Amino acid sequence: MQPRIVSREQWLAARKAHLKSEKALTRMRDLVAAERRSLPWVKIEKDYVFDTTEGKRTLPELFGANSQLIIHHFMWRWDLDQGCVSCSLEADHAEGAIAHLEHHDVSYVRVSRAPLEKLQAYRKRMGWTATWVSSYGSDFNYDFHVSFSQEQLAKGRVYYNYDLVEGFDELPGLSVFYKNADGVFHTYSSYARGNEEVIGAFIYLDITPKGRNEKEIMDWVKRHDEYDAKAAACCHGSGTGERSA
Repeated sequence: MQPRIVSREQWLAARKAHLKSEKALTRMRDLVAAERRSLPWVKIEKDYVFDTTEGKRTLPELFGANSQLIIHHFMWRWDLDQGCVSCSLEADHAEGAIAHLEHHDVSYVRVSRAPLEKLQAYRKRMGWTATWVSSYGSDFNYDFHVSFSQEQLAKGRVYYNYDLVEGFDELPGLSVFYKNADGVFHTYSSYARGNEEVIGAFIYLDITPKGRNEKEIMDWVKRHDEYDAKAAACCHGSGTGERSA
């Protein structure tokens, strides 16, 4: 789209008009966050056990010393024998936040329905530090609607993001839990584009002239070790803001 070229004064007037929408969005985000915190909780009655590098661990043990737990349902691509590219992008962002979360009474753990040795090999490849555990052989992923059985897939539609959709055998999500003397409680889950706000690259792109510049959702994203560094360096040096295909 060809932009309008205007004077600084005209630009400032347009920017101030847009600021009203941005402030409305901020207020709505605060309202949604408060509404989210007021959602009712569900007590976890099932005993979930995970494979970890320290042996078997239960869901309560994943909290560590904190009372709150964020679980990233990391989608394992069985067809590619590696992690999902969108989940990998999200994981890149989480790495920088973990120290801050840990000091604010929040633990962060990745969970995937894949053998632990595969997860740890991919974790090493990506250079991540977050705790990553395996739910392979348990009901955890199925109960939180991020893994689907062959019987479910055979029906053509699975229950994901609170609706029936065409599904893969694995899909991504975030779930939040709280622990106190009365037990562990499920407080929140989000799926699909509901997780976008934790991915800062999207927000950065959204403030640029070309935006996300995609024909399909996330068609530009690669694992961080798969980008063509030579093409990126050429592109960045041009000063045009163009990205390689």
